[in-house]
Amino acid sequence: MMAKRLWLIFAQAVTVFLAGYFVISTLKPGWVGNSIKPFQSVTISESSLTQDVSPGSYHEAVKKSMPAIVNVFSSKNEKISQNKPTTNPHQRPKPKGKPTPENQEEWFNFFFGDPQGGPSQDEPEFNTGSGVLISKEGLILTNHHVIEGADKIEIALGDGRKTIAKLIGSDPETDIAVLKIDLPDLPEPIVLGNLANVNVGDVVLAIGNPFGVGQTVTSGIVSALGRDHLGINTFENFIQTDAAINPGNSGGGLVDTKGQLIGINTAIFSKSGGSMGIGFAIPVNLAKQVMESIVTNGSVTRGWMGVEPRDLSPEIIEAFKLPKDAKGVLISGILKNGPAELGGLKPGDILKEVNDAPIKDVRSLLNTVAALTPGSNTKVVVDRKGQSVVLSVAIGKRPTQKEARK
Repeated sequence: MMAKRLWLIFAQAVTVFLAGYFVISTLKPGWVGNSIKPFQSVTISESSLTQDVSPGSYHEAVKKSMPAIVNVFSSKNEKISQNKPTTNPHQRPKPKGKPTPENQEEWFNFFFGDPQGGPSQDEPEFNTGSGVLISKEGLILTNHHVIEGADKIEIALGDGRKTIAKLIGSDPETDIAVLKIDLPDLPEPIVLGNLANVNVGDVVLAIGNPFGVGQTVTSGIVSALGRDHLGINTFENFIQTDAAINPGNSGGGLVDTKGQLIGINTAIFSKSGGSMGIGFAIPVNLAKQVMESIVTNGSVTRGWMGVEPRDLSPEIIEAFKLPKDAKGVLISGILKNGPAELGGLKPGDILKEVNDAPIKDVRSLLNTVAALTPGSNTKVVVDRKGQSVVLSVAIGKRPTQKEARK
């Protein structure tokens, strides 16, 4: 009887012990020791390639060109009156409706912005943009609209240094400005590319300071060349790209996969103010031409005739009994005592050629005459009442926008 009782107590004790062990090993395995042995080694596979750049990367192009891209901060200390809006006047309001020939200019945005949403009444007005270092002497290309009216222009280099820039000159009609900084040990200037080697479909990189976040690179392709009739600048010959460009990219570089500069980013077509894949850059050859003229003469000198031209519409062609495929422009007005009047042109003439170059429309006339040297005698061919007339015009100097407004 005693032995049976002892056996029952022993069995109950063992059962309680085993149950407790099970519970503890499940909930607190560390109390009873780890029964699972840890891995003694792990076998993984790693790349044996030693190259630093991934295939298809544009790292070398960015590495070569990015040090020459700078940030531009301009400020205007003029106080804003009670009658002026407190939002940045350069940030255009969103237009209503869809793009039309009448409102298409409203849909184009320049790429600088005030991250604070505009100055208050007692604060200076700030613009942020980008620029490109193009010479060892410290010359920087940017957009005219980035520094327009600025009392102070500050440049920030990629290495963190900042300095005040001097405005050498600017050209509102192409939206190009030239600045100069004086700092030791400047980064290597960017290499200017050759526009003749740029083709639609080429990969391009847009480098700038969008929204003031710091240097940023986006990629895309050349979507089109020679874009004009956009109503952005007086003289237009844009590179179109789908590389993402946003506010703050104005004046930044559009570079090829060799890291060479092919354009200065200027404007986008946008409904919201952000990138929609339609951006425009001033081609490097035009920017270089304007820069050289500003550095040499302090301004850009262009030819001028003093005429008011109109494209040949179907109504004009019918009224003047011209061939349906007629090319040229109608001279609807002439400045009194201007180069054209002194050269014998008359209102109603159909201007066909200038200096042996055929004139297709108003844009081609503007570009052709602007390229001529003021003071030079130029052959002009017009259609006057069905007769071809050859005239000689002494080209004048195109007045600046300020002079034209006087």
